[in-house]
Amino acid sequence: MYAKFFGLNREPFSIAPDPRYLFMSERHREALAHLLYGLGGGGGFVLLTGEIGAGKTTVCRCFLEQVPPNCNVAYIFNPKLTVTELLKSVCDEFHVDAPPREPGAATVKNYLDPLNRFLLQAHAAGKTNLLIIDEAQSLSADVLEQLRLLTNLETNERKLLQIVLIGQPELRGMLARPELEQLAQRVIARFHLDALAPDETRRYIQHRLAVAGLGGAGPFDAEAQARVHTLSRGVPRRINMLCDRALLGAYAGGRTSVNRATLDQAAREVFDPATAPREPRPRALRIGLAVSAVVIGVAALGAAMLVLDGWLPRRAFETSKEPTRVTAIARSDATYAPGAASPAPTSGSAAGVAPMPAGTGPAASNQAAVFLAARELRSLFKTVHRAEAEAWRELAPSWQLALEPGDPCLAAAKSQVQCYRSGSSTLALIRQIGRPGILTLYDEENRPFFALLTSLTEGSATLRMGGTDQTVSLPSLAGLWRGEFATFWRSPPGYANPGAEGLSRTTAQWLTAQLESVEGAAPVSARPAGGAALRSRVLAFQLAQGLRPDGLAGPTTLMQLNRAVGIDEPRLNVRG
Repeated sequence: MYAKFFGLNREPFSIAPDPRYLFMSERHREALAHLLYGLGGGGGFVLLTGEIGAGKTTVCRCFLEQVPPNCNVAYIFNPKLTVTELLKSVCDEFHVDAPPREPGAATVKNYLDPLNRFLLQAHAAGKTNLLIIDEAQSLSADVLEQLRLLTNLETNERKLLQIVLIGQPELRGMLARPELEQLAQRVIARFHLDALAPDETRRYIQHRLAVAGLGGAGPFDAEAQARVHTLSRGVPRRINMLCDRALLGAYAGGRTSVNRATLDQAAREVFDPATAPREPRPRALRIGLAVSAVVIGVAALGAAMLVLDGWLPRRAFETSKEPTRVTAIARSDATYAPGAASPAPTSGSAAGVAPMPAGTGPAASNQAAVFLAARELRSLFKTVHRAEAEAWRELAPSWQLALEPGDPCLAAAKSQVQCYRSGSSTLALIRQIGRPGILTLYDEENRPFFALLTSLTEGSATLRMGGTDQTVSLPSLAGLWRGEFATFWRSPPGYANPGAEGLSRTTAQWLTAQLESVEGAAPVSARPAGGAALRSRVLAFQLAQGLRPDGLAGPTTLMQLNRAVGIDEPRLNVRG
């Protein structure tokens, strides 16, 4: 109706599952990776949950497109069945002939026996069998128990049936019931599909408009797109419903753009008022601001600690682009390395604050939290690295590298050692990588300087510059570090491009051998290297290690693999 009015070839926000409009966010790709991992996981259950309209069906469609030809697939989309009806439906989907012995007297055994024979024959023929059940939150406890019993069908090597359960969030609660504990223990991968983030909502809107033929400026400006996210809560189906009705409203009013009033009216028409987001109450907002003024100091310290360990995004803690200026608010000898001289008190209202007396404070100790300004930290070291290359050269001896003059990374590459850099690391990730590395710190004038991180405890970090080690509190580090981390890592033979999906044959053979060493599987000579099988095994390793499951053998994955197989590399001293 309105498509031509907005310069479109077709209506862009239909809720029909048109593959032309496929949009895969990062969370959708992660969900797909979990399903692909489960397919090669050797049997059991894979669980995918998400809110209504979050895109579970979209992910499932993409998954089915990537199922290999040697996989038999049964798809059940109406799970409100009895146990016997479920088994009959599974047999029908797998094209298993299972007539009852007597008309009208079909039993579970009538379907279970031929199904078991079919699964064994498929296994003998080198095929796998996949059962997908959509809307699985509607399954009864009896049916879920029968599904668990189906996974008892197995050989000495693997289970004969892989089951994927897709459902709404309450499915997770169902599997947490005591009577379903045995089933829950057989879930080998689970993923909850969250709604789109604000930036993803913006890209989702622009993507659908572009597919629909938009050539110029769109009807939704930045403010309108942000409002769409607020009203829809980032759920794709709600975005479609809201944008479709908003375009219709703008068309009816003869406007080529969608304003806030039109969006709000569209939301009232298509959404249940009980689910609409509430505007903040002015009085409550004023009270909240007054309270925040009292507790902001404590909140800043807590947020800094959460940012460092990755519990909060760094942008939640950064409120200004001005250079960070942190003053020492309390001091304790325990904050510094043994034998280090305490720096002189700095000027400012907080510089003269004495340490808390023993027996006071939350920890009932005299080791008060300390904030060190950058100038104080620099005063503890004999040498301060202003050039990153100096820090690389201080890191090199632990790798038994003698770096030639020039670019340290090019010199290290000659010894099959690569440089790794990240601009958004957290201490949780560094703990996981488990190797010493270079932190980029910033002084009061926003100038960088570089320190080696050699040790991490629950509340402190040990830094090295110019051969001198100093231990500082994590709150101090939070005021000086913005997440930039770099280190060396040992690359496999033939590894040329860490970001490429394709690996050389030499690298693929090495990677397969190491993964098999971790898994305790058959030797590499018994299997071909590369391809979908190797990608699936990389996915499995990434999930087991808590890494982002993308199936690509990038630096972080290979660092963890080196660690798992015991390759000789320096280790970060991690305690607590």
